[in-house]
Amino acid sequence: MTARGFVARLDLRGLLPVRADYDVRPRTLRADLVAGVTVGVVALPLALAFGISSGVGPAAGLVTAVIAGIVAAVFGGSNVQVSGPTGAMAVVLAPIVAEYGPGSVALVTIGAGLVVLVLGVLRLGRVVTFIPWPVVEGFTLGIAAIIFLQQVPSALGVPAEAGHNTLVAALGAMGDAAGAPDTATLWTLGIVAAVAALMLTLPRIHGALPASLVAVVVVTVAAELAGASAPRIDALPSALPVPYLPDVTTGAVRDVFGAMIAVAALATIESLLSARVAATMPTGRGGSGPYEPDRELVGQGLASVASGMFGGMPATGAIARTAVNVRSGARTRLAAVVHALVILAVIYLATGPVSRIPLAALAGVLMVTSFRMVHAGTVRAVLTSTRSDAVTFAVTAIITVAFDLIEAVQIGLLVAAFLTLRHVARAASVHRDPLPGAARPGDEHIASYRLEGAMFFGAAGRILAEVTQGSRRDGVSVVILRLSQVRLVDATGANALAELITELEQRGVTVLVKGVQDRHRRLLVNVGALNRLRHENHLFTTLDAAVAHARSHVAREPGSQQDQAFAPA
Repeated sequence: MTARGFVARLDLRGLLPVRADYDVRPRTLRADLVAGVTVGVVALPLALAFGISSGVGPAAGLVTAVIAGIVAAVFGGSNVQVSGPTGAMAVVLAPIVAEYGPGSVALVTIGAGLVVLVLGVLRLGRVVTFIPWPVVEGFTLGIAAIIFLQQVPSALGVPAEAGHNTLVAALGAMGDAAGAPDTATLWTLGIVAAVAALMLTLPRIHGALPASLVAVVVVTVAAELAGASAPRIDALPSALPVPYLPDVTTGAVRDVFGAMIAVAALATIESLLSARVAATMPTGRGGSGPYEPDRELVGQGLASVASGMFGGMPATGAIARTAVNVRSGARTRLAAVVHALVILAVIYLATGPVSRIPLAALAGVLMVTSFRMVHAGTVRAVLTSTRSDAVTFAVTAIITVAFDLIEAVQIGLLVAAFLTLRHVARAASVHRDPLPGAARPGDEHIASYRLEGAMFFGAAGRILAEVTQGSRRDGVSVVILRLSQVRLVDATGANALAELITELEQRGVTVLVKGVQDRHRRLLVNVGALNRLRHENHLFTTLDAAVAHARSHVAREPGSQQDQAFAPA
């Protein structure tokens, strides 16, 4: 099939914008405008801070908020999702910038966007449902810790050491500042403290105040009036850059291919999680409405591609800004578009004042933001749920901080899968039950084993050993295997069952099987488990029939009480 034919066969229904995405009634328009302006004011300092934190620069953060914010809003699958630069993406991007340089960001951003776009077109948007809750919360806690640690050098007015782990760099900055505190250090610490205090107290005074923006404005004005010797943002562009395509060579793509996949994975996970959470947020009119995960990936992929062409960074759905959007009364995706236009107006009209913002002020914003990302009640709920979930949560969080975000998700999934399989394996059991009804002579030679749970690779060996040892120890001549309570059988379990039947029959023990479910029958036949029975009549649907056959078989055995009763005198 040609490439054109393949594209023609793709079903793009539900992945493209439609007229129903917008509501032009005056009341809805007014609500979207108010929400969009509110989110734009909140997003401005975050866009600057995340751009700086990623190593790409504040301009890239602004460009991403504008370009990706508009594209994701128009093409995405959520009516209220707000997209742009995020803390998690800044954390992933920082080591990429340190290793490959700022020039690699455009290629990584566009490449990752194309990967996310393909995932959406291939209808893989439901992938996020397979990520366990403890992994998500551990990942969030780790991200929050990294964001906080990244700001420590800026908060102390000390240059961060490149090429080091975030925790190591933060500890090094603290050591440098403690060894030689000066006026600049005192200024930066004071600015961070002032921003944190304002962000924490202003919402108590008036909940509608954009606390982060007000805090940044207040400390910037104070720093200018006092002539503070604190590093500033400095030069910012007064217009959007001209779009361009980076040089694409085989060698360049090969060098950053791993980075592309890591960024694409994070963009997929974070955007879908944010959209899923937003869909359940309460509003004045009920809920925020459903979201379309496949279309959301298409929108996020296009957003990153567009952002990369304008010199921005990879974009994802931002849960904090999305939450502000919902709480501010957003009705349609127009609110997210307005948020981007507000930041665009700042680029064209106010880059001069914005360039005088102290870096420590943005560090303070991110430090407070990192604390707000973590909810004590959620952490407590995970830690007190089950031991397996607590271990998964802790491992994911620690690996996120100590090593790598994507590795943390992967290892977290592996730990969760291992602990879940161990739990399922432990839940699988085998019980020897007494025969129904009044005891009869010869019943001691019949063993009825009830198998429960999952007969799979994690439990099959143990179950096989228990039945084998029990039948050998008790001098049993007939074994009834009751399978009606078996919920799951895999190839390993079916093969173990075949080996069990073979071993018992070779020892002269007759095996009767009762209660094979229709959904397991085909596998048991294909593996040959049922074919190992001595006779096709040894397969039963009821326990009474199996027990009756077992008793008749014992009665016919030489040396049994019944056999002796009918022996000639």
